[in-house]
Amino acid sequence: MCGGDVQGQGVASGCDEALERADSLRASDPVPVESGEGSVPGEHSQELETGASEETLRERVNVLQEQYLRKAADLENYRKRALRERQEAVEHAYAALLADIVAVLDDFDRAIEAADHASSTEVEASSAFREGVLMIRKQLSSVLETKYGLEYYPVLGERFDPNLHEALSMSPSASVHEKIVGAELQKGYRVRNRILRHAKVMVLTPEEQTEPDRGDGPSE
Repeated sequence: MCGGDVQGQGVASGCDEALERADSLRASDPVPVESGEGSVPGEHSQELETGASEETLRERVNVLQEQYLRKAADLENYRKRALRERQEAVEHAYAALLADIVAVLDDFDRAIEAADHASSTEVEASSAFREGVLMIRKQLSSVLETKYGLEYYPVLGERFDPNLHEALSMSPSASVHEKIVGAELQKGYRVRNRILRHAKVMVLTPEEQTEPDRGDGPSE
């Protein structure tokens, strides 16, 4: 031990140097760090910044995903609208063409009707003519119905409907209780359930029911 009985300046000086060296060694030894404590300064703040950055990224991803879904929905709606408008344009062009062809069908019908009313001396010739015209008309009607959706809708005896019928005349009748189509003056046609030409008809209407005039009562 360094102290009182040690003789000479050299020994005292050696003790001082030994003590200083021991202090320096203790100062240089690492300080043990317990788990969860004594973390490096700034590490906690760095973790907070990292967490905040991840949350910001998640929010940004959600926003971008919502924008993508909206754009995808808008694109799908545009595609459907474009297809619908294209189909409507095609159907409109078909309707204009079919309206002209329907007039040709009317001519066939008139030719057939004329053959039906031929005189007895022309029956044989008219019958052959009628069959030829009827065959052509059937073939044309079949093509128009199959490829373009054109169809004739019968109206005779049907309840009058202004959405389907165009009344050219009306006739009172005791045999009906509501407006009924009594005669077909021109055929009506539709294309895929859309009216191309209204049927021109004569309409039977109920006769007005009137009470007989009873006067002011029995006379005295």
